[in-house]
Amino acid sequence: MLPSQRALFDMPRDVCFLNAAAWSPLPLATQEAGRAAMARKGQPWKLPDGFQAVQYERARSAAAALIGADPDDVALISSVGYGVSTAGKILPIARGSRVIVLENDHTSPVLEWVGRAETAGFTVDTVRQPSDGDWTSAVLDTIDRNGAAPVALASISSVHWSDGGALDLTRIRDALKKQGAALLVDATHDAGVRHIDVKTLDPDFLVFPTYKWVLGPYGRAFLYVAKRHQNGVPLEQTAAARKAVNAEDTVYFRDTSYRDDARRYDMGERDHFITMEMASIGMEMMAAWGNNAVVERLSMLTGMLADGLGNLGVGLLDSKLRAPHILCVSFPKGMAADLPKKLAAENVYAAPRLGRLRISPHVYNDEQDVERFVEVFRKVAV
Repeated sequence: MLPSQRALFDMPRDVCFLNAAAWSPLPLATQEAGRAAMARKGQPWKLPDGFQAVQYERARSAAAALIGADPDDVALISSVGYGVSTAGKILPIARGSRVIVLENDHTSPVLEWVGRAETAGFTVDTVRQPSDGDWTSAVLDTIDRNGAAPVALASISSVHWSDGGALDLTRIRDALKKQGAALLVDATHDAGVRHIDVKTLDPDFLVFPTYKWVLGPYGRAFLYVAKRHQNGVPLEQTAAARKAVNAEDTVYFRDTSYRDDARRYDMGERDHFITMEMASIGMEMMAAWGNNAVVERLSMLTGMLADGLGNLGVGLLDSKLRAPHILCVSFPKGMAADLPKKLAAENVYAAPRLGRLRISPHVYNDEQDVERFVEVFRKVAV
């Protein structure tokens, strides 16, 4: 089994940080890269020729490797919201159709369609949060509901942030294909942990940021665009999106036609000297450990947590329905509002999410963290 990687992080032994689903700490190597990058930006005349292009392609390739994509099919973007807005500009939604979203999902895969629905004449069909935690069945029932309008798109997270429910995207993709509907996946809580292969799954779009599970900074994200959608108009109009618009050429606007791959959707001002390399390092670490090893380790930790909490009168999703790296605790009489603060006072960190306590370990956690959490939880919550 993959051992704890705590030594690669600036994490004191007395800190029990089980909140990767909110934001992950940066590895020491990433912090050092950030400091070096700050120095490069301080003296930009020292940047070698081609430096930017090397950074772009390193990050693009690292992101592609995590999801089984070709680098040509991945765009460099700033956030999940940017990626969903790009999809919204590319993808036509027929009047009278439905866009399926998840109740209480992240804002990014939901509000884009809420904002467009009235003008474009489609409806947003919200899958209610299932009491049994079975998101997959709930989505499939919504897709196939008798008498409902045809589905144009499902814009959904692959792991729900508030309860840790894991969706079976293959079954959902198959149901959507029967209706000729598209699939947009917010893989914020999945990429780098569970195995994703876009060539097999064949989503229309898949997007994820770096600041959570892939151990990177804020402001960096990546958008997979299926080849069938690589002929659209980008969200921004940039030189990099065109075949030959270059200030160093003798003719500036030499060829303004769009590039033929997903690079046409790259964000403007992508010269992020400081954070682009930082994003690459975390993704490369996750790829080097591998999905199987990461899932095995995190499943072990959440399994231990479930065993330790299981007889304390709290509710936990069945392991068959939840993601291996997120354990959400529900409380029959409601969670005490001050519980997260009481935990934090003991240097134990988890997140309140919609009346649940979300516990999300990562590779820097170990068995001692689990024992500590259960001990403190018993003291302050029971």
